[in-house]
Amino acid sequence: MKKIFLTIAVFFISLSSVMANEGMWFLMHIERLNYRDMQKMGLQLTPEEIYSINNQSLKDAIVQFNGGCTASIISDSGLVLTNHHCGYSAITELSTAEQNHLKNGFWAGSLKEELKPESLYVRFFVRMDDVSKRILSLVNDKMSEKEREATINKEIAKIEKENNEGGKYTVSVRPFYQGNEYYYFVYEDYKDVRLVGTPPESVGKYGGDTDNWEWPRHTGDFSLFRVYADENGNPADYSTNNVPLKAKYHLPVNIDGVKENDFAMILGYPGRTNRWMPASGVEQNIKFAYPAWVEGSKLSMDVMKKYMNESEEVGLMYASQYAQIANYWKNRMGMIDALTAHKTVETKREIEKQFENWAKEKKNKSKYGKVLENINNYYNLTNEKAKQDNYLLGMLRSSKFAVIPSRIGQNLQYYIGQNEAKRNEMQPKLDALIESSYKDLFMPLEKEVFAKQLGLYASKSNYPIPEIVAEIGAKNNNDFTSYIANIFSESIFSSKEKVEAFMKNPDATVLANDPLYKLSSQLLDKYRESPKNLVQPENDFEASYRLLVQGLRESGLSKIQYPDANSTLRLSYGKVRALPADSRNDANINNYTTFEGMINKYKPNDDEFDLEQSMLDIYEKKDYGRYANEFGQLPVNFLTDNDITGGNSGSPVINGKGELIGLAFDGNIEAMAGDVIFDSNLQRTINVDIRYVLWLIDKYSNAKHIVDELTIINK
Repeated sequence: MKKIFLTIAVFFISLSSVMANEGMWFLMHIERLNYRDMQKMGLQLTPEEIYSINNQSLKDAIVQFNGGCTASIISDSGLVLTNHHCGYSAITELSTAEQNHLKNGFWAGSLKEELKPESLYVRFFVRMDDVSKRILSLVNDKMSEKEREATINKEIAKIEKENNEGGKYTVSVRPFYQGNEYYYFVYEDYKDVRLVGTPPESVGKYGGDTDNWEWPRHTGDFSLFRVYADENGNPADYSTNNVPLKAKYHLPVNIDGVKENDFAMILGYPGRTNRWMPASGVEQNIKFAYPAWVEGSKLSMDVMKKYMNESEEVGLMYASQYAQIANYWKNRMGMIDALTAHKTVETKREIEKQFENWAKEKKNKSKYGKVLENINNYYNLTNEKAKQDNYLLGMLRSSKFAVIPSRIGQNLQYYIGQNEAKRNEMQPKLDALIESSYKDLFMPLEKEVFAKQLGLYASKSNYPIPEIVAEIGAKNNNDFTSYIANIFSESIFSSKEKVEAFMKNPDATVLANDPLYKLSSQLLDKYRESPKNLVQPENDFEASYRLLVQGLRESGLSKIQYPDANSTLRLSYGKVRALPADSRNDANINNYTTFEGMINKYKPNDDEFDLEQSMLDIYEKKDYGRYANEFGQLPVNFLTDNDITGGNSGSPVINGKGELIGLAFDGNIEAMAGDVIFDSNLQRTINVDIRYVLWLIDKYSNAKHIVDELTIINK
């Protein structure tokens, strides 16, 4: 759920030390991506067919989906395929207790029936280029990190303006290798995106939290949307006059199936990896940051689930938020276990010992001599802060009222000080902010999760916490239940109606003394805090981290040849690859799962493993049509050894001919350390087989008209 900028010298260094399936690579350097190795593994495309600025190519069919996932264009009419969990919030938004598309599924019978959520967009990648020399020529080693950042940001603003063509494009300049290189990316955003179809949640989220990050999986994790444009094909705000986008390129779909060692390529927008992170940073996460994240998340999940189970309406309100918290809760638990089991800290320290010896050499000492000392000093100073920050973040993620009062209150503070004309100008935006902030809130849940998160935060921190939290916690043995009940009854922020009433007669004194506003403000101030005692250590750390990466590359001590993922378009390549035989999987080889295996997991009335009667009935008929494999089974999920991470959710899995064979949706918990280290033996990507996707649309949902849009490849 990695760019290759190689100098002439590095270009000729053999990459044989890097496993063929390790790395998330830039498309613009496709000819430097061990292209011959990719061909040997089964790639039949040319670099130009994968990435071209002037001609259509695979990159034109890959989109970033709503900023956090990946999707692909699979028809010439702008049909978008992504994961069910990527479309989850939009599907939830479009659902009601009376028409629960999340629970029951939805399939538009025509273009007119497709549903528009409030805010959803896809981002097309146009081009990229290297601006490292331009930016780095403006900075020097005498600058502080703040001075360096200010200089770089000023130049970034120029580059973005030069390339956005008067606002037509979104341009983003991003650092790589911890600020040792810079590239700009040009994108085009389409904001009229509509829901076309989704299977019921019992299919799209089959296995729930129990199966999440686990193999064998049996999940139909997909949903379909469509991109709309104006009559000229340009991005446009939602309008009934908009038409389906005439796609520049769309992926053909291959339903011949996959077998062991088949070539598999994944293009997408991986969110964040930390392969270059120092040993002390990994240790801080294992011992301080991640345990706090796990504990805070579990507390929120328990409170939320209690109320969600009592009401379908409340369940819909919090479904997306709960799913996000639960996903990372299990991820962070897996990260702690995997990083510990792999002895990642020890491995990195061994490399750092070699680096330190290299740094002590006369020619390197002045530049690299204090790098590790500065890095380790910073982490030692921030271990307890990292723990506290993650307890605080757990509260901010789960408790809306930890954030709402401060966010609205700051706007009200400014509003109060303005004349009537300025207030009238601000009014529509303020009204919209208030409306969106108080939408889909269930107050008993909000009060309980806020009170319990405050109690956890106050009781667990060995680091200064906000004054109000410390004071109330000390008086009440860290039980904030009565305190939260009282301040909600007193505050103007406890309901939309109270805020709107306040705006009719705003009073600066009332606002300043509002108890929820004061609490929320202190929490967010603490979140944004930059302690004075950390100013110089942080400056030294940032400079030293950049030098560590530079030195590891220069010395050849690191085998990594790519930068960390950072939500920019990357390519990874590998093959279909089984895990060792597993008695829980009924498939002929442990690189795929079957529909029968899914039925075998069925548990009536279970939140995670229940199935609709229609699914059980169709299983009895064994009507798999052209989507069955050679053994007469209906494949559901399959494994590849591609290198992916969060953000790759929804990424297309593509064969050597450039045809769609599945979509990525998860990784295996055994390799959960993959964001920090790549384990070529254990790391797997879990994918939905495209045959199962099409069978669900065609046979199960009777939406064959959607399948008819596709370009199907079948021998």
